[in-house]
Amino acid sequence: MNLPSLSRRNFVLGSALAGAAWATGSTAQAATGTGRSFRGPIGIQLYSLRAQFLHDVPGTLAKVAAYGIKEVELAGFYNFKPEAFRDLLKSHGLDAVSTHTGFERYRDQPEEVLREAKALGLRYSGCAWIPHEGKFDAEQAKRAAGVFNKAGELLAKEGVRCFYHCHGFEFEPGAAGPDTFAMDILMKETDPKNVAFQMDILWITFPGQDPATWLAKYPGRWQLLHLKDLKKGVATGFHNGGTDPNNDVVLGTGQMDWPKILSAAKKYGVKHYFIEDESANAPEQIPQSLKFLETVKF
Repeated sequence: MNLPSLSRRNFVLGSALAGAAWATGSTAQAATGTGRSFRGPIGIQLYSLRAQFLHDVPGTLAKVAAYGIKEVELAGFYNFKPEAFRDLLKSHGLDAVSTHTGFERYRDQPEEVLREAKALGLRYSGCAWIPHEGKFDAEQAKRAAGVFNKAGELLAKEGVRCFYHCHGFEFEPGAAGPDTFAMDILMKETDPKNVAFQMDILWITFPGQDPATWLAKYPGRWQLLHLKDLKKGVATGFHNGGTDPNNDVVLGTGQMDWPKILSAAKKYGVKHYFIEDESANAPEQIPQSLKFLETVKF
């Protein structure tokens, strides 16, 4: 069944999406990474199941737990108060590691961002989109870095790490100068003690970059990872931060070199891995992706 597409940034800000019924199917038992080499821990970004959450929040969390998942990343509270949602997660044996929220809240309401993070018991709080005009250039990157530094310092005092999740537009050649990307500026202008980064494998690959290269370039900075595969045949080299969500396919069936990527992630300091599948087929695809991760060797 097909779902209307919806960007995470709009979902986090409260937009509604017409949902689809939860798809049945077998579950996987590989959420902690039981392969010979890749050990995870593997979690899930709950945005993957946004349509199902609109109809049945407790039932959807039960399905997440049935996958064998223990760690989750949030993209909203589904009309629950943060404390109540934390308790609901715990009742299903789920640990909320991180969340996404809007950039404007980091800029204008960092104290409220911190309050929510503490109420949810999070270790990380970040955002996945920086509003910008035209190409995301050096000036805009430096301004965003300033926002992350200010919010990150506040959050760090309470044991919460601020992070930014890349989305592809940060890699446009020439936008930030002849020999650098806006992503480099975000890295270099933020304080490593207070600001981390989340690599979304698709949003490194889609603009034509190599995830393993960027993991090695900034060791220790990429502390969270979105596991996402891009359908074979889809062209890359675009910097608009958008592609058809149904281009998200089962891990191992797309364009990504997972042994290379996961080996680099392990070597260069990734701490948490989250499957994010934005396609309409996510409920069916997630168990298959978990099974694939059992087989990855490097």
